[in-house]
Amino acid sequence: MIFKPTKFKRALFFMIGDFVLSFITLYLAYLLRFNFFIPKEYLKNFFEIFFIFAGFKIFFYFIFKLYFVSWRFFSIYELKRFFLATTLAYLFSGSILLLFRDYFLPFPRSVIFIDYFFSLLFIGGFRISKRLFLEKLSTQKTPAVIIGANQKALLILKQDTPYSVVEIYDDEESNIGSYIYGFKVKDLQDIDSSVKSAIIAKNMSQEDLNRLVDFLTQKGFEDIKIYNPFEEKIKDVSIEDLLARKPKDLDKKAIKEFIKNKKVLITGAGGSIGSEISRLCEKFLAKELVLVDNCEYNLYAINEELEIKRKRYLIDVSRYDDLKEVFEKEKPDIVIHAAAYKHVPLCEENPKSAVINNILGTKNCIDLAIEYKAENFILISTDKAVRPTNVMGATKRVCEIYAQNVPSNDTKISAVRFGNVLDSSGSVVPKFRRLIKQNKPLTVTHPEITRYFMLIPEACQLVLQAGSLAKDREIFILDMGEPVKIVDLAKKMLKLSGKDENNIIFTGLRDGEKLYEELLIDDAQKKTIYDSIFIGETTFYDFEKLQKDIEILTSLNEKTAIINKLKDIVKEYNPK
Repeated sequence: MIFKPTKFKRALFFMIGDFVLSFITLYLAYLLRFNFFIPKEYLKNFFEIFFIFAGFKIFFYFIFKLYFVSWRFFSIYELKRFFLATTLAYLFSGSILLLFRDYFLPFPRSVIFIDYFFSLLFIGGFRISKRLFLEKLSTQKTPAVIIGANQKALLILKQDTPYSVVEIYDDEESNIGSYIYGFKVKDLQDIDSSVKSAIIAKNMSQEDLNRLVDFLTQKGFEDIKIYNPFEEKIKDVSIEDLLARKPKDLDKKAIKEFIKNKKVLITGAGGSIGSEISRLCEKFLAKELVLVDNCEYNLYAINEELEIKRKRYLIDVSRYDDLKEVFEKEKPDIVIHAAAYKHVPLCEENPKSAVINNILGTKNCIDLAIEYKAENFILISTDKAVRPTNVMGATKRVCEIYAQNVPSNDTKISAVRFGNVLDSSGSVVPKFRRLIKQNKPLTVTHPEITRYFMLIPEACQLVLQAGSLAKDREIFILDMGEPVKIVDLAKKMLKLSGKDENNIIFTGLRDGEKLYEELLIDDAQKKTIYDSIFIGETTFYDFEKLQKDIEILTSLNEKTAIINKLKDIVKEYNPK
């Protein structure tokens, strides 16, 4: 489009502006010199003198890169460069006129000085006019302070945001007292508490960010934002920013080597974990994706996101014949099994469905992966499979046992066990967000209940990274960091939303719910080359007996009988 700004259009606009203003300033200089009546003989060389002045100004403005500065971002720094460039332009052009004065006579030498000051005033005013206009408009914006004197802060100041920056603060001594974009950087401890909005521009560890947010809320800040330079936007500080455990040893090269040019079948492809794994497989250059899900909308939604070559199958993994057709047609290289029922209370109320979907579905996927010679099979497991107290955890533990004992031929089978992922469907974070939006109290089952948390993208990358390590039916355990109290999570979300952090109701533990989840990292059999991934101990189980036990379990209908059979298979299962 003709009005879309570009570097060339910006430079051309300012060159034309400088050319026109240079003509005006020189003519005004002549008028002022001759009391607004210019003798005709002095106008004889006017245009030649004008082209010398204008030419040198444009040349030096170009050398000092003033034509590449956006109009609304013209700052004190650029104003200093403008002053220096204009001074040099008049020194050179004045020298030319004086050296060749015989040629330019008659010429009033005082015009050089008058035109110099007019140029500083007119051209400089033209350059900074939009900045002044925008700053006048910014009085209608929300006043805010920036935390952090760095390049991010400069990017914020140069953006058109809903905020009018009034101060910049930092806690690093080397930055305090310096200037950035005309603002003097002040000590964070002296922050102005009359301003209610703060934008965090510092690169900080999670622990430091938590401390800073607590400090700002104690100082009375009600609107705390964080700047994301990659998206070039200011966003709310989220619970993910404060609580998510971000592993430091993600090996994207290993993941790419594992996924690149492979046909990958993903069950539960439209769920929170499955959809992110689908995105990652596309990112790491899989040859083709086979998306399997029994939820029509979820399958549709993830398909709309992807551009990679893919097939979609709307089937239930517990239906062996339907799933066999998919394997027969596609013959995948890698199978990632994310399909499962994960909601603890619903599985407690519907144990038959949990057994069929989780155990039979997993068994079907593993058996077919082996039959059709898939190179790798990865089972997505859960920390709830460790010493389970609920049906969901017990069914996932049976899946782990099956994965560790099935004769796998050339298929490398592994399970990856991890805790909660932030913002997954059905998790506590979206529930709390909904309750906060509805101005309702947050419901927490117990004041001491804790859970492990990790961001979905990081968890899924670690799943693929663990899969790349698989050799012989391992259970990989992801280091989820320190467990988080759910009540602390609730308080932080309330605080970030400007709500009363004590607006919490304790409802009591639900059926099958544990106070503390475990990952058994301390009891892990061995470490891997990655600090974030461990290998759990192998559980040996007679495979023929296991097959018979699963056959009996999947035929049962009555809840007590199902629980008893689960206890028979999973010795550590202790229903509550």
